[in-house]
Amino acid sequence: MTILTPESAPRKRSRSWLTRERVSGLLWQILVVGAAIAIVAWLWSNALHNLSVRRISTGFAFLGREAGMPIADAWLAYSPQNTYLRAFMVGVANTLRVAVIGIVLATVLGTLIGIARLSSNWLLSRLAAVYVEVLRDLPLLLQLLFWYVLMQGLPAARAAWMPVDGVYLSNRGLVLPSIPLDQGNFWVIGAAVLGLIASWRLNRRLVALQFADGRPRRLWPYALVLVVALPTLLSWALGASWTITLPELRGFNFVGGVTLSPEYFALLVALVTYTSAFIAEIVRSGIQAVHIGQWDAAMALGLRRSFMLRHIVLPQALRVIIPPMTSQYLNLTKNSSLAVAVGYQDIVSIANTTLNQTGQAIEAIALVMAVFLTISLGISLFMNWYNARIALVER
Repeated sequence: MTILTPESAPRKRSRSWLTRERVSGLLWQILVVGAAIAIVAWLWSNALHNLSVRRISTGFAFLGREAGMPIADAWLAYSPQNTYLRAFMVGVANTLRVAVIGIVLATVLGTLIGIARLSSNWLLSRLAAVYVEVLRDLPLLLQLLFWYVLMQGLPAARAAWMPVDGVYLSNRGLVLPSIPLDQGNFWVIGAAVLGLIASWRLNRRLVALQFADGRPRRLWPYALVLVVALPTLLSWALGASWTITLPELRGFNFVGGVTLSPEYFALLVALVTYTSAFIAEIVRSGIQAVHIGQWDAAMALGLRRSFMLRHIVLPQALRVIIPPMTSQYLNLTKNSSLAVAVGYQDIVSIANTTLNQTGQAIEAIALVMAVFLTISLGISLFMNWYNARIALVER
C-alpha cells in the first residue's frame, strides 16, 4: 500500500499568465496605441509642413516678445511693454479670479437655496423653486448679456448708487473699500486660517465626545482664542496695519478701494446664479436621499433641527452630493471662457488677441487647452480626494 505524502502528492499544474486570450488582447492594445500615435504624428508633421510652406513661424519663442496689448482689468502688475508670457500669466490669474470666487459663492448660494426648497415655509420653498427653474432653463450666454447690459445701464460715476457707506455701484462697476496688505498682513491672515482649521478639527472632536457621553461642549471659547486672540497678538507683534481705504470720487472716476469692472462683475454674477441653480438641486436631492429615520431618531433625542442638519444629515448627504458637485465646478470653470462675449480679458480673450497679432494659432490654442486642462484636473483631484475621505468604510 502506497501512502501519499504532501511531497509525493501530484501537484496541480499552474496556468501561465501568457494565455492565448491575454496575448491577443495585448497585441490589439499595442496596435491601437501605435495607430493613435502614428495618426497624431502624421497630423503634426502635416501641420508643420503646411505652416512652413506658408512661411508661418512655429514654436513658443513668441512668448518672449513684447505683447503690446493693453489689459484693463488685471490684478497682476502688467503693462503693454511686457512679454506675451506675462500677458498669458495675467489671463490665467483673471480666469482663476472668476473660477475660484465663483465656485465658493455658487456653493454657498446653491446650498442655501437647496435647503430653502425643503423648507416647511410655503412661500420660501416656492421662491426657491422658481429661482431654480427659471435660471436653469435660460441659456448662460443670455444671462451673461443680461447682467452686462444691466451694468451698462447704471448711472455714471458722479451719480453712483451708494447702498452702504463706502460702496458705490455705477456703470464703472462695483467699488468697495480695501485694506492695503503687506507681508505682516499675510502672516496674520495665515494664522487666522490655521486657527479656523484647528477650530474645525476641534469641533469634530467635541461633537464625537458629545455623542459618546451625551454632554454638550461649547466650541466658541476655543475658537475665540484660535481665530481671534492669537492672530490679534501676532498682528500687534508684527505691527501690521489694517487701515481701511475708502474710495473717493475724483473727476470722472473713483480713486482708492477695489473696483470690480462691469465685465468681471457681470460674468461673476451670471456664473454664480446659473451654477447655484444646479447646485441647489444637487443639495436638495442629496438631503432627500438620507433616510427619514435619521431625522426621526435625531428628533427623538431632542436635537435641534439646525444641529441635525449640520451634524447628521449633511455629512451623510455629502456622499451623494460630491460627485455631481464636481461636475458643476468643472462646468463653471469652463463656462468662464464666455468672458470674451462681454470683453473681460481672461485667458481665452488674451489668446485670441495673441493669435491675431502673431498668427500662431496652434500654440495659442494649445496654451489655452493646457491651462483649462490643468485647472480641471486640479479640481477633479481635490474633489476625488475629498470624496474618498468622506466615503463609508466597510468593515
